[in-house]
Amino acid sequence: MRKWIAAGVLALALTGCTRYEPVEEFPDIEYDSTAATEAAQESTEAETEGGEEAVISISAYPERERVKVKGIYVSAYVAGTGDMIDRIIEQMDQTELNAMVIDVKDDQGRITFAMDSPTVNEIGASKVFINDMPALIQKLKDHNIYPIARVVAFRDPYLAEQKPEWSLHVADGGIYRDNKGLAWVNPYRQEVWDYLVEVGKKAGEIGFSEIQFDYIRFAVDRTMKDVVFDPEDTKGRSKEEAITEFISYAYDALAREGLMVSADVFGTIIRSGEDAQAVGQDYGEMARHLDYLCPMIYPSHYGDGNFGIEHPDTQPYDTILNALKGSKDVLAKAKAEHENGRQAIVRPWLQDFTASYLKNYIDYGDEQVRAQIQAVYDAGYDEWILWDAGVSYHYGGLLTPEEAAREEQEIQESRAEEARLEESRAAQSSAAAESGAAAADS
Repeated sequence: MRKWIAAGVLALALTGCTRYEPVEEFPDIEYDSTAATEAAQESTEAETEGGEEAVISISAYPERERVKVKGIYVSAYVAGTGDMIDRIIEQMDQTELNAMVIDVKDDQGRITFAMDSPTVNEIGASKVFINDMPALIQKLKDHNIYPIARVVAFRDPYLAEQKPEWSLHVADGGIYRDNKGLAWVNPYRQEVWDYLVEVGKKAGEIGFSEIQFDYIRFAVDRTMKDVVFDPEDTKGRSKEEAITEFISYAYDALAREGLMVSADVFGTIIRSGEDAQAVGQDYGEMARHLDYLCPMIYPSHYGDGNFGIEHPDTQPYDTILNALKGSKDVLAKAKAEHENGRQAIVRPWLQDFTASYLKNYIDYGDEQVRAQIQAVYDAGYDEWILWDAGVSYHYGGLLTPEEAAREEQEIQESRAEEARLEESRAAQSSAAAESGAAAADS
């Protein structure tokens, strides 16, 4: 029986963000699953997940510098409030944190600063929370903080209301709204893709180094059974094909601007084909068209019994480790199927909030934050981002820059030793097999 994300909604006083929406049920909707033609790969790249920062050079794209991210999410409200953001930067200077994800296009579909672009101006999408975005970006860079623009993609109630022809529709032609009354735009529509790319390019022009798409999926509550898709929009594509094609399209456009591109995905889609089909997120395929894949593997999002853990929220280390082991397995299989293709680096979202809406939960603090980070490293990954919608982080669970540098060196030495031992074991096994074969022949 499929286990899914635990229901519950976190009260988000400062941000209005509803990332913790309860998922009631995946609707059974059938689509023509004609395979879409894969986007042409213009070139390949070698990825470095450890050691010094890597410079990516792809023939079709300008050079882009890769940063090993240890980040936090910051809402537009907090980012635009001087004393708040200054205190956060001060805390970051004292810890291993080196990246900040900031709302550029928020959960309501509003652009959080005065962005001058055709569609934004046409529909009046800007709702200014950050008065001087260039100054904020410069301040971050002065403190060696890597700026990432969060762009909420297909749950966009503002765009859907302003451009109803771009929205999802129900049988009577009305705009589809989810169980919270929020309208979604149609992930199959090229016009929506172009708008998201337009926003991403403008974020890059103002100084962001990376565009991170969130809600890059279809709605998942029961109301989706009421949606009617126009065959002229779907063109025989499944949900997964539509999302993957958008990612490929957006990646090409934004990477040409020198931007890194990442996407947030449900953690549960990693091993569940049913969940992947419902939301339109194919983990292995998405990884082929991104620089970073960011699974939201918050322990609170896993139902009781997942990974054999009675209450996943109460065991943050074990939950994160098991989720990322699944990621390793799925991506290794995908890599084997596409030996010469690009594959994104995995950079998971970690939980820095207490899920008190659950029946079985624990308070999250310094210890739980550090346990999750350790699980990331033990799973063989190096990057992570903390999420708390209220932007109240447990900095005590983080290392100083000096401590982090020593830890990184120890991790790399440990992994090198493990690789050496694995190579030795493989050689011994091969030699034993050859010896056995020779003895059998004689």
